[in-house]
Amino acid sequence: MKRTIYLSIYEKVKQKIINGTYAYGTYIASKRTMAEDYHVSLVSVEHAYDLLSEEGYIEPVERKGYMVIYREKDLFAGPVKRTAAKKSTLLENHEYIAYSTLAKTMRKVMNDHGEEIMLHKDRQGMLEFRRAIAAYLARSRNIYVSADQILITAGAESAYSMIVEMLGRYRIYGIEKPSYEKIEQIYLSEGVHLDHLKMGAAGILTSELERTPASVLHVTPFSSYPTGVTADAGKRQEYITWAKKQNAFIVEDDYASEYSPSTKTEETLFAMEPEQAVFYMNSFTKTIAPAVRISYIVLPGKLKAKLLKEVSFRDCGVSAFDQLVAAELMNNGSFEKHLNKVKRKMRKMK
Repeated sequence: MKRTIYLSIYEKVKQKIINGTYAYGTYIASKRTMAEDYHVSLVSVEHAYDLLSEEGYIEPVERKGYMVIYREKDLFAGPVKRTAAKKSTLLENHEYIAYSTLAKTMRKVMNDHGEEIMLHKDRQGMLEFRRAIAAYLARSRNIYVSADQILITAGAESAYSMIVEMLGRYRIYGIEKPSYEKIEQIYLSEGVHLDHLKMGAAGILTSELERTPASVLHVTPFSSYPTGVTADAGKRQEYITWAKKQNAFIVEDDYASEYSPSTKTEETLFAMEPEQAVFYMNSFTKTIAPAVRISYIVLPGKLKAKLLKEVSFRDCGVSAFDQLVAAELMNNGSFEKHLNKVKRKMRKMK
Protein backbone atom coordinates (compact mmCIF):
# COMPACT_ATOMS: atom_id res chain seq x y z
CA MET A 1 0.00 0.00 0.00
CA LYS A 2 1.37 3.38 -0.97
CA ARG A 3 1.57 5.93 1.80
CA THR A 4 0.69 8.77 -0.57
CA ILE A 5 -2.66 7.16 -1.48
CA TYR A 6 -4.10 6.87 2.02
CA LEU A 7 -2.70 10.25 3.06
CA SER A 8 -4.32 11.84 0.00
CA ILE A 9 -7.69 10.35 0.99
CA TYR A 10 -7.13 11.42 4.60
CA GLU A 11 -6.45 15.05 3.55
CA LYS A 12 -9.45 15.23 1.20
CA VAL A 13 -11.90 13.86 3.77
CA LYS A 14 -10.39 16.01 6.53
CA GLN A 15 -10.88 19.18 4.49
CA LYS A 16 -14.50 18.25 3.77
CA ILE A 17 -15.06 17.79 7.49
CA ILE A 18 -13.40 21.10 8.39
CA ASN A 19 -15.28 23.12 5.76
CA GLY A 20 -18.61 21.54 6.74
CA THR A 21 -19.26 19.41 3.68
CA TYR A 22 -19.40 16.53 6.15
CA ALA A 23 -21.19 18.23 9.07
CA TYR A 24 -20.91 17.33 12.74
CA GLY A 25 -23.05 14.31 13.60
CA THR A 26 -23.45 13.13 10.00
CA TYR A 27 -21.93 10.03 8.45
CA ILE A 28 -19.21 10.08 5.81
CA ALA A 29 -19.24 7.76 2.81
CA SER A 30 -18.73 4.08 3.55
CA LYS A 31 -15.29 2.60 3.02
CA ARG A 32 -16.45 0.67 -0.01
CA THR A 33 -18.10 3.72 -1.60
CA MET A 34 -15.02 5.84 -0.94
CA ALA A 35 -12.77 3.18 -2.48
CA GLU A 36 -14.94 3.08 -5.61
CA ASP A 37 -15.13 6.89 -5.87
CA TYR A 38 -11.36 7.31 -5.67
CA HIS A 39 -10.49 4.09 -7.53
CA VAL A 40 -8.29 2.86 -4.71
CA SER A 41 -8.12 -0.29 -2.61
CA LEU A 42 -10.33 -0.82 0.43
CA VAL A 43 -7.18 -1.17 2.55
CA SER A 44 -6.08 2.37 1.64
CA VAL A 45 -9.45 3.79 2.68
CA GLU A 46 -9.42 1.79 5.93
CA HIS A 47 -6.04 3.21 6.85
CA ALA A 48 -7.16 6.77 6.04
CA TYR A 49 -10.29 6.33 8.19
CA ASP A 50 -8.17 4.93 11.04
CA LEU A 51 -6.07 8.10 11.00
CA LEU A 52 -9.13 10.35 10.91
CA SER A 53 -10.58 8.42 13.84
CA GLU A 54 -7.30 8.55 15.75
CA GLU A 55 -7.14 12.36 15.39
CA GLY A 56 -10.72 12.97 16.48
CA TYR A 57 -12.40 13.81 13.18
CA ILE A 58 -14.64 10.73 12.99
CA GLU A 59 -15.55 7.74 15.12
CA PRO A 60 -16.91 4.31 14.13
CA VAL A 61 -20.51 3.54 15.02
CA GLU A 62 -21.47 -0.13 14.94
CA ARG A 63 -23.61 -1.05 11.90
CA LYS A 64 -23.86 2.58 10.81
CA GLY A 65 -20.40 3.61 9.60
CA TYR A 66 -18.24 6.57 10.57
CA MET A 67 -19.78 9.63 12.22
CA VAL A 68 -18.20 13.10 12.14
CA ILE A 69 -17.29 14.25 15.66
CA TYR A 70 -15.15 17.26 14.74
CA ARG A 71 -16.44 20.73 15.51
CA GLU A 72 -15.12 24.05 16.75
CA LYS A 73 -16.16 23.61 20.35
CA ASP A 74 -16.25 27.33 21.11
CA LEU A 75 -19.01 27.74 18.54
CA PHE A 76 -21.02 24.61 19.39
CA ALA A 77 -21.87 23.46 22.88
CA GLY A 78 -21.85 19.88 24.13
CA PRO A 79 -19.23 17.26 24.92
CA VAL A 80 -17.84 14.63 22.59
CA LYS A 81 -17.36 11.18 24.10
CA ARG A 82 -13.72 10.31 24.66
CA THR A 83 -11.88 7.45 26.25
CA ALA A 84 -10.20 8.36 29.53
CA ALA A 85 -6.58 9.29 28.98
CA LYS A 86 -3.82 7.28 30.56
CA LYS A 87 -1.13 8.95 32.61
CA SER A 88 1.69 10.11 30.36
CA THR A 89 4.95 8.23 30.69
CA LEU A 90 6.85 10.21 28.07
CA LEU A 91 8.76 12.24 30.65
CA GLU A 92 10.15 8.97 31.98
CA ASN A 93 11.28 7.84 28.53
CA HIS A 94 14.77 6.36 28.46
CA GLU A 95 14.97 5.54 24.75
CA TYR A 96 17.96 7.75 24.06
CA ILE A 97 20.13 7.67 20.99
CA ALA A 98 22.79 4.94 21.03
CA TYR A 99 26.07 5.88 22.75
CA SER A 100 28.07 4.47 19.83
CA THR A 101 26.17 6.69 17.38
CA LEU A 102 26.66 9.75 19.54
CA ALA A 103 30.38 9.06 20.06
CA LYS A 104 30.95 8.48 16.34
CA THR A 105 29.15 11.74 15.52
CA MET A 106 31.20 13.67 18.07
CA ARG A 107 34.44 12.39 16.57
CA LYS A 108 33.30 13.37 13.08
CA VAL A 109 32.38 16.88 14.22
CA MET A 110 35.79 17.32 15.86
CA ASN A 111 37.57 16.12 12.71
CA ASP A 112 35.43 18.20 10.35
CA HIS A 113 35.35 21.46 12.32
CA GLY A 114 38.58 21.46 14.32
CA GLU A 115 39.05 24.53 16.50
CA GLU A 116 35.78 25.98 15.29
CA ILE A 117 34.07 24.02 18.07
CA MET A 118 35.87 26.24 20.59
CA LEU A 119 34.56 29.51 19.18
CA HIS A 120 31.60 31.60 20.33
CA LYS A 121 29.03 31.85 17.55
CA ASP A 122 25.73 33.57 16.75
CA ARG A 123 23.70 34.52 19.85
CA GLN A 124 20.59 33.15 18.12
CA GLY A 125 22.29 29.79 17.59
CA MET A 126 24.59 28.52 14.85
CA LEU A 127 23.15 28.98 11.38
CA GLU A 128 24.12 25.42 10.38
CA PHE A 129 22.14 24.04 13.31
CA ARG A 130 19.13 26.27 12.70
CA ARG A 131 19.07 25.20 9.05
CA ALA A 132 19.16 21.53 10.10
CA ILE A 133 16.19 22.10 12.44
CA ALA A 134 14.24 23.94 9.73
CA ALA A 135 14.81 21.07 7.27
CA TYR A 136 13.81 18.50 9.90
CA LEU A 137 10.62 20.37 10.78
CA ALA A 138 9.63 20.52 7.12
CA ARG A 139 10.23 16.77 6.72
CA SER A 140 8.61 15.59 9.92
CA ARG A 141 6.17 18.19 11.25
CA ASN A 142 4.86 19.99 8.14
CA ILE A 143 6.31 23.21 9.56
CA TYR A 144 7.93 25.37 6.89
CA VAL A 145 10.08 28.16 8.28
CA SER A 146 13.37 29.89 7.56
CA ALA A 147 16.40 29.45 9.79
CA ASP A 148 16.13 33.04 11.01
CA GLN A 149 12.78 32.20 12.69
CA ILE A 150 14.52 29.68 14.96
CA LEU A 151 16.01 30.60 18.33
CA ILE A 152 18.28 28.12 20.15
CA THR A 153 18.14 27.95 23.96
CA ALA A 154 19.90 25.95 26.68
CA GLY A 155 17.01 23.66 27.62
CA ALA A 156 13.25 24.14 28.02
CA GLU A 157 13.60 26.24 31.18
CA SER A 158 15.69 28.77 29.26
CA ALA A 159 13.11 28.74 26.46
CA TYR A 160 10.29 29.59 28.89
CA SER A 161 12.31 32.52 30.23
CA MET A 162 13.07 33.70 26.71
CA ILE A 163 9.37 33.67 25.83
CA VAL A 164 8.57 35.84 28.86
CA GLU A 165 11.32 38.24 27.78
CA MET A 166 9.78 38.49 24.31
CA LEU A 167 6.10 38.74 25.29
CA GLY A 168 6.40 40.64 28.56
CA ARG A 169 5.91 40.10 32.29
CA TYR A 170 2.77 42.23 32.44
CA ARG A 171 0.70 39.54 30.73
CA ILE A 172 -1.31 36.74 32.36
CA TYR A 173 -0.10 33.32 31.24
CA GLY A 174 -2.64 30.52 31.09
CA ILE A 175 -1.28 27.02 31.77
CA GLU A 176 -2.88 23.58 31.84
CA LYS A 177 -4.10 22.19 35.18
CA PRO A 178 -2.50 19.79 35.92
CA SER A 179 0.73 20.37 34.00
CA TYR A 180 4.45 19.70 34.19
CA GLU A 181 5.48 21.42 37.43
CA LYS A 182 8.57 23.13 35.97
CA ILE A 183 6.39 25.15 33.60
CA GLU A 184 4.70 26.81 36.58
CA GLN A 185 7.96 27.14 38.53
CA ILE A 186 9.83 28.91 35.73
CA TYR A 187 6.99 31.28 34.90
CA LEU A 188 6.58 32.21 38.58
CA SER A 189 10.33 32.78 38.89
CA GLU A 190 10.03 35.22 36.00
CA GLY A 191 7.43 37.20 37.94
CA VAL A 192 4.41 36.62 35.72
CA HIS A 193 0.83 36.01 36.83
CA LEU A 194 -0.59 32.56 36.06
CA ASP A 195 -4.10 31.31 35.44
CA HIS A 196 -4.52 27.55 35.88
CA LEU A 197 -6.93 26.17 33.26
CA LYS A 198 -8.67 22.88 33.98
CA MET A 199 -8.19 20.04 31.53
CA GLY A 200 -10.89 17.87 29.98
CA ALA A 201 -10.67 14.70 27.93
CA ALA A 202 -9.53 16.55 24.78
CA GLY A 203 -7.57 19.50 26.18
CA ILE A 204 -8.35 22.68 28.14
CA LEU A 205 -12.07 22.94 28.86
CA THR A 206 -14.01 25.37 26.66
CA SER A 207 -15.48 27.04 29.76
CA GLU A 208 -11.95 27.74 31.00
CA LEU A 209 -10.93 29.33 27.71
CA GLU A 210 -14.05 31.48 27.78
CA ARG A 211 -13.44 32.81 31.30
CA THR A 212 -9.64 33.28 31.35
CA PRO A 213 -8.16 36.79 31.18
CA ALA A 214 -4.87 35.29 29.93
CA SER A 215 -3.28 36.70 26.79
CA VAL A 216 -0.70 33.90 26.55
CA LEU A 217 -1.76 30.25 26.48
CA HIS A 218 0.91 27.61 27.18
CA VAL A 219 -0.28 24.21 25.95
CA THR A 220 1.15 20.75 25.32
CA PRO A 221 -1.26 19.48 22.63
CA PHE A 222 0.50 16.14 22.33
CA SER A 223 0.33 13.98 25.48
CA SER A 224 0.04 16.62 28.18
CA TYR A 225 1.85 15.65 31.39
CA PRO A 226 0.75 14.06 33.70
CA THR A 227 -2.71 13.34 32.23
CA GLY A 228 -1.56 11.99 28.86
CA VAL A 229 -4.34 14.02 27.16
CA THR A 230 -3.81 14.74 23.46
CA ALA A 231 -5.80 17.63 22.02
CA ASP A 232 -8.08 16.43 19.25
CA ALA A 233 -8.63 18.24 15.94
CA GLY A 234 -11.55 20.30 17.23
CA LYS A 235 -9.68 21.41 20.34
CA ARG A 236 -6.64 22.46 18.33
CA GLN A 237 -8.85 24.58 16.09
CA GLU A 238 -10.51 25.99 19.21
CA TYR A 239 -7.12 27.11 20.56
CA ILE A 240 -6.34 28.92 17.30
CA THR A 241 -9.79 30.55 17.17
CA TRP A 242 -9.41 31.68 20.79
CA ALA A 243 -6.03 33.28 20.08
CA LYS A 244 -7.33 35.17 17.06
CA LYS A 245 -10.44 36.43 18.86
CA GLN A 246 -8.49 37.53 21.94
CA ASN A 247 -5.51 38.88 19.99
CA ALA A 248 -3.50 36.51 22.18
CA PHE A 249 -0.52 34.20 21.82
CA ILE A 250 -0.07 30.44 22.11
CA VAL A 251 3.10 28.72 23.27
CA GLU A 252 2.97 25.25 21.73
CA ASP A 253 5.19 23.05 23.87
CA ASP A 254 5.60 20.02 21.60
CA TYR A 255 7.92 17.95 23.79
CA ALA A 256 8.22 14.25 22.91
CA SER A 257 5.76 14.45 20.00
CA GLU A 258 8.45 12.69 17.97
CA TYR A 259 7.54 9.53 19.86
CA SER A 260 3.97 9.46 18.64
CA PRO A 261 3.32 5.88 17.46
CA SER A 262 1.00 7.21 14.74
CA THR A 263 2.10 6.56 11.16
CA LYS A 264 1.03 10.09 10.24
CA THR A 265 2.62 13.36 11.27
CA GLU A 266 0.89 14.88 14.28
CA GLU A 267 -0.71 18.20 13.28
CA THR A 268 0.81 21.20 15.06
CA LEU A 269 -0.81 24.47 16.05
CA PHE A 270 2.07 26.30 14.41
CA ALA A 271 1.37 24.64 11.06
CA MET A 272 -2.25 25.79 11.41
CA GLU A 273 -1.28 29.41 12.16
CA PRO A 274 2.40 30.12 11.37
CA GLU A 275 2.39 33.90 10.99
CA GLN A 276 1.04 35.68 14.04
CA ALA A 277 -0.20 33.78 17.08
CA VAL A 278 1.83 30.62 17.75
CA PHE A 279 5.30 30.07 19.23
CA TYR A 280 6.47 26.49 18.66
CA MET A 281 9.04 24.96 20.99
CA ASN A 282 10.69 21.58 21.41
CA SER A 283 13.72 19.97 23.04
CA PHE A 284 16.37 17.33 22.33
CA THR A 285 16.68 16.23 25.96
CA LYS A 286 14.20 13.37 25.54
CA THR A 287 15.29 12.35 22.05
CA ILE A 288 19.10 12.50 22.03
CA ALA A 289 20.20 12.35 25.68
CA PRO A 290 19.51 14.06 29.05
CA ALA A 291 22.93 15.73 28.93
CA VAL A 292 22.01 17.47 25.67
CA ARG A 293 20.35 20.57 27.13
CA ILE A 294 19.17 22.06 23.86
CA SER A 295 15.75 23.45 23.05
CA TYR A 296 14.52 25.72 20.31
CA ILE A 297 11.72 28.20 19.70
CA VAL A 298 10.17 28.82 16.29
CA LEU A 299 8.91 32.39 16.07
CA PRO A 300 5.77 33.46 14.16
CA GLY A 301 6.82 34.75 10.75
CA LYS A 302 5.38 38.27 10.88
CA LEU A 303 6.76 39.01 14.36
CA LYS A 304 10.26 37.53 14.18
CA ALA A 305 12.17 40.82 13.74
CA LYS A 306 10.41 42.52 16.66
CA LEU A 307 10.73 39.48 18.92
CA LEU A 308 14.42 38.92 18.19
CA LYS A 309 15.10 42.56 19.03
CA GLU A 310 13.56 42.00 22.48
CA VAL A 311 16.14 39.28 23.27
CA SER A 312 19.09 40.58 21.26
CA PHE A 313 21.15 40.86 24.47
CA ARG A 314 20.58 37.18 25.40
CA ASP A 315 22.97 34.41 24.39
CA CYS A 316 21.64 30.98 23.39
CA GLY A 317 23.92 29.37 26.01
CA VAL A 318 24.65 26.22 23.99
CA SER A 319 28.23 25.42 22.96
CA ALA A 320 29.18 25.33 19.28
CA PHE A 321 30.23 21.69 19.73
CA ASP A 322 26.82 20.57 21.04
CA GLN A 323 25.03 22.44 18.28
CA LEU A 324 27.23 20.93 15.57
CA VAL A 325 26.78 17.42 16.96
CA ALA A 326 22.98 17.78 17.01
CA ALA A 327 23.05 19.23 13.49
CA GLU A 328 25.15 16.30 12.23
CA LEU A 329 22.77 13.77 13.80
CA MET A 330 19.87 15.45 12.01
CA ASN A 331 21.65 15.84 8.68
CA ASN A 332 23.06 12.30 8.45
CA GLY A 333 19.76 10.61 9.28
CA SER A 334 20.79 9.15 12.65
CA PHE A 335 18.27 11.25 14.58
CA GLU A 336 15.23 10.16 12.56
CA LYS A 337 16.48 6.57 12.35
CA HIS A 338 16.53 6.49 16.15
CA LEU A 339 13.02 8.01 16.40
CA ASN A 340 11.59 5.55 13.90
CA LYS A 341 13.10 2.64 15.83
CA VAL A 342 11.44 3.83 19.06
CA LYS A 343 8.09 4.41 17.34
CA ARG A 344 8.12 0.91 15.86
CA LYS A 345 8.72 -0.45 19.35
CA MET A 346 5.86 1.64 20.75
CA ARG A 347 3.46 0.46 18.04
CA LYS A 348 4.21 -3.16 18.98
CA MET A 349 3.47 -2.37 22.63
CA LYS A 350 0.25 -0.50 21.82
